[in-house]
This record gives sequence, structure tokens and C-alpha cells, in this order.
Amino acid sequence: MPRLGLPVGRVLLVASLMAPLIMFKVAGATEALQATKISVQELHLSLRAAMAAAAEQNPSVLLSKERIEAAQGEVTTQLGALLPNLSANARQSQQTQFLGTFGLAPVRTEPFSIFDARVSASQNLFSLSLIQRWRASREALRVAEFDAQSSRFDTMASTGLAYLEGVKAAAALSMRQANLRLIQELLATTKLRQHEGAATGLEVARLEGQLANEQQQVVAAQAELDRAKNTLGNLLGLTVEVRMTLTDQLQPQVPEAAAAQAAWEQAVTNRAEVQAQAKRIKSAELSYSSVTGERLPSLVAQGDTGLIGNRWNNSLDTYNMALLLQIPLFDGGQREGRISTARSQVRQEAFRMQVVLNQVRAEVNEARIALAAARDKAALAQAGLQAATKETTLAKDRYAILTAASQFDVITAITSMARARENLVGALFELNAARVNYARATGTLESLG
Repeated sequence: MPRLGLPVGRVLLVASLMAPLIMFKVAGATEALQATKISVQELHLSLRAAMAAAAEQNPSVLLSKERIEAAQGEVTTQLGALLPNLSANARQSQQTQFLGTFGLAPVRTEPFSIFDARVSASQNLFSLSLIQRWRASREALRVAEFDAQSSRFDTMASTGLAYLEGVKAAAALSMRQANLRLIQELLATTKLRQHEGAATGLEVARLEGQLANEQQQVVAAQAELDRAKNTLGNLLGLTVEVRMTLTDQLQPQVPEAAAAQAAWEQAVTNRAEVQAQAKRIKSAELSYSSVTGERLPSLVAQGDTGLIGNRWNNSLDTYNMALLLQIPLFDGGQREGRISTARSQVRQEAFRMQVVLNQVRAEVNEARIALAAARDKAALAQAGLQAATKETTLAKDRYAILTAASQFDVITAITSMARARENLVGALFELNAARVNYARATGTLESLG
């Protein structure tokens, strides 16, 4: 009989040599799989935590903080114009002179060396224009800070609404799953009745079609929840390795809105937009004062001290001191043009303040109206769900007891229950979203729990 393959000894030898390599690869694959599992992080997130995280990590907020840094640099620049200016230089040169320039013989001198080293200083003793320009830059810094706060609140509000969208999607998924369980229970009851001869195959087929439809609704609700979490994760700057769990629920009750005048006063006090615009007006007024201050004389002290000679080792002390009074007379009308521009800027900022106040008033009123309407809708939706629950219970009991009862009553009740649950989820979402919008309109987002 012919021999096939390798000798048994050689096979055993190869197997013994390959076994450690195979085990190493399997162990490596297992470690890689474990590393992949470890990299997936679980994040349990509340509404407050989500808004706080967005206020620190969102790129829009970080960009507004960089604008504050730029404004601080401008303040430093304008302050530097009021502080002493020091400089130093040293020069060793070789040159010739034409004596005819001084009224002497028209001859050129032999080359000679000059060494000159000195320290120079200048100080603005009085300049109203520079002082007001520095004060205007400080007000511009405050504008940047309030703008950053406004951007932070906008980001927090957007994140809060995105969080509520996720909570709404989770509630919708639970609602669809509850509807699916009702259809499954009814289908089981109908099949039992069919076995007893009290139901037809048509009734079973009808419920199986309804069951397939509810299963599709569950899949769609799960996809909507995943999309909502993805949107929230993008706002928070989270990676795909983070699995997010939303711990808060849609609250059925929220505090009532304050009276119109109280809400308006609260918004004017807290809204960063109003405070920023007030600082813009102040900055424009100081800029206007700075330009008009160019008409006034300014006083500057200048001086230098150092050494001068042919070489550094035979140089002598030298100094120069001056007090300079600068009196502007005429610059071709440029200054008057700048004054006119600055005066118009002050008026523009005053008009913008009115626009901001009107916008804030409109947002506060809209938020109050939306919150009141959402409270009423939530109460009606809760009452509707209670009625639908009672209808479903009675229809199920009747169908289970009476052999002649039709399943249409149960299907109608289940449909009413699904619609009532959907209405309640939508109403509670509107109520909680209105609460976030009201807090943003009145500038009280940080106290939102």
C-alpha cells in the first residue's frame, strides 16, 4: 500500500513547533478583543451634566474664550502707550566729513571713528486721547466676556434641547415596546380562542400584520434614539467609543413662569446680551472721547543718556533731556472726519441696544406663552392616557370573557392607547423644552436642574 503524506514523527515535530505560535496568535487576538471592549466607555449623563460639559468643551465656547484673550492683548497694547518707553543702542562707525559743509575749506577729512552708546526714554505725561483709548479697550474686553457668556448659554440651551430630544426618543421607544407587548398579548389570546373555535384565522392574520407593523415602529424608534444620542455626542465632543445613557426623564410638572414684568426684569438683569450691548455703548462713548481728545495738547517727556567718543575706552558722558508740548492745529480735516464717525458709532450702538431689548422682550413673552400652553397640553395628554388605559383594560377583559366579543374593540382601544401615549410623550417634550427655552430667555439656565 503506498505511503501518503509526511511521516508520523515529522508531523508530530511540526505540530509541536507550531503549537506555541498558534497559541500566541490566539492570545493576541483575545487581548485585542479585550482592548476593544475596554475602549468602549459607559457614560451616564444627566441634563445638568450635559449642559455643563457643553459649556466647557464645545468649540463655539472655546472660540469665544479666545476672543477674550485677544481683547486682553488689546488692553495691554493700549496701556503700554501710557507707560514709559525705554530703548538702548550702541554704534561704532568710521566716517569722513566735508568741511565745506561747515563753511571751512572745501576739503574732505581723513577717516575717523565714532563710538556712540545710549539709553533713550520717553513718557507721555498727559494725553486724554490715549487715556480714553485705554479705557475703551477695557470696555471692549468686558464686551468680549459677555459675548462669551452669551455663546456659552446658547450652547447650553442647544445641548439641553438635544438632550431632551434623546429623552423623548427613549420614551417613544418604550412606548412602542409597550404597544408591541399589547399586540403580542392580544395575538396570544386570539390564537387560544381560535384553538377553542371562538376566533377565526382572519383575526389571527390581522393581528400578525399589526404585530409586524409595531415591530417596524420599534426599529424606527431605536434608530431615532441612536440619532439623538449622536447629535448630543457631537455637541459634547464625544467619540464613538462612548456609550451614552441618559439618566433624566421627561418631567410631568415644571414650575410656572413668572409674571410678565418680573420675567422681563429678570431677563434684563441676567441676559449677557443686554450687558454686552451696554458695554458696547460705553466703549463707543470712550472711543468718541478719545478722538475728540486729539484736539487737546499733549505733554511728552523725552531724554537719553550714554557715552560718545572715538572708541569705547575714551568716550565721555552725554545726555539729552526735553519736555515736548504737542499742540494739534490742522490735519486737513482728518480729525473731524474721525470724530463724525465715532459720534455716529455711539448713536448706532444706542439703536442696537433698543433692538436687543426688543428681542429679549419678545423671547421672554414667547417663552412664557409656550410654557403655559405646554403645561395645559401636558395635563390634557395625561388625562387622555388615563381614559385610553381604562378603555383598553375594559376591552381586553370583555374580549377575554365573552366568546362572542369582537377583537375590533380591543384593536381600537390599543390604537387609542398608542395615540394617547404618543400625545403624552410629545406634550411632555414640549413642556420640558419650553422650560429650557424659558430659562434661556430669562438668563437662568445655570439654575436649571
